[in-house]
Amino acid sequence: MRSQCCLFVDAGYLLASVATRLTRTSLRSGVRVDFTELIPGLIEQAERACQLPLLRINWYDAARNALPDRDQEAIGSLSRVKVRLGRIGFNGEQKGVDLRIGLDMVAQARNGAVDVIFLVSGDDDLSEAVEEAQAHGVLVKILAVPDSDGAAHAVSEHLLRASDGIELVDSEILDRTVVRVVVKPTPATIPRPGPRPSAVPGGPGMAAGKAESVMRLPLRPGGPFAPGVGRGPLPRPAESTLAYRSETGAKSTMGAEYALEDADVVEAIRHVISGVIDSFLASAADEERAEVLSAEPYIRPDLDRALLLDLAHRLTSLDLSDHIRYALRSQFWEALKQSVG
Repeated sequence: MRSQCCLFVDAGYLLASVATRLTRTSLRSGVRVDFTELIPGLIEQAERACQLPLLRINWYDAARNALPDRDQEAIGSLSRVKVRLGRIGFNGEQKGVDLRIGLDMVAQARNGAVDVIFLVSGDDDLSEAVEEAQAHGVLVKILAVPDSDGAAHAVSEHLLRASDGIELVDSEILDRTVVRVVVKPTPATIPRPGPRPSAVPGGPGMAAGKAESVMRLPLRPGGPFAPGVGRGPLPRPAESTLAYRSETGAKSTMGAEYALEDADVVEAIRHVISGVIDSFLASAADEERAEVLSAEPYIRPDLDRALLLDLAHRLTSLDLSDHIRYALRSQFWEALKQSVG
């Protein structure tokens, strides 16, 4: 059988990383990607790197009820691309994607279908699948998205050690195929409805879900804060405040002892919030802004995932405590309402 290579693309990692590269946040709606140019560019780079023809690209993403959206249908229609979809859970978490990647990677290695696999992901959960594929004689290399400074973005150290090396996606490909979304709002003032009486902070959209596991390494420090966002300590919560406990789905009571005193955490929260809000306001039409504001205190799942993912990434820890999550979400609402006037 002729030697071949294959590309396994974790779309969640790829799109969150290219969004962060341009917008300082992983919010995917902040960028527009020309997949008809990006995917052939990835194929060309993989074939050039290993001097082998490509069998196909396996493209992994999540979708509501595992049914493809418009972009996923268009990607699946491209030559040598196979779209494999997991599901999006009730709270917006991604389900089944890592499992599909791991099973397919090991199956192709076991069947001798390819000699080289390029894995576009940074997820630590794929480390065991990488090692199993290697046990069948396949070379597995990470193809990572470069950040704005040219370093590999958000690749787990464990995954990196398990792999046979790392290469960066050509910056020229990303510069040519990814643009920031900018929507000019109308001059009219956007309404800011108050919270619905029945709303509680433990509702849909408050959990980080599987998406939190994508990014593991820290962002490089730096980057200005949005104008008007201060650097002082975050306000101390009320003596007894309801917050959401993501690991159980239950409400928990947090007292005044949860005030954030760590200056680095305070700065990280402000940086993450300003990045998410900047990207959201730049890409959202007036109707979408009003819809998000009217849902307070429920945070739309993609915004909540971006907030939690970016903060975990910046703090280099996936274990965000309840009081940090509370501070992040409450400060998000305050900053968003201030930003829209």
